Amino acid sequence: MLSVLSACASNDKPSADLAAAKVTTIGVNSYLWRATLDSLSFMPLTQTDSNGGVILTDWYVNPNNPSERMKLNISILDQDLRADALRVAASRQIRSGGTWVDAPVKAATTQKLEQIILTKARDLRRGTILSN
Repeated sequence: MLSVLSACASNDKPSADLAAAKVTTIGVNSYLWRATLDSLSFMPLTQTDSNGGVILTDWYVNPNNPSERMKLNISILDQDLRADALRVAASRQIRSGGTWVDAPVKAATTQKLEQIILTKARDLRRGTILSN
């Protein structure tokens, strides 16, 4: 009985089976940061601030639709891997008469991008779990 109690008093911590949801070697959640950069790798970036959690893209024209362009502003708002820690804002323009004109962005567009980033962040976290 004494050996059981002495084991309880030990300072040994059990090994964790899960990768931490809060990984902050930078100012924001590392999984969300990396997932965002991976998801936007096809777009030109104008600003990245890993301490503030801000990623801004330049205008991107899809080669399949050259009369439309998009620009994104991504904010990572927390150090935890949570859905409400990510905000995506988009601007869209269409070419009309040789000039770019602002156009509305469907809410589904930003929601889909948030979903892609969150899924990728969760996959990165799962990959960390499996490699440990």
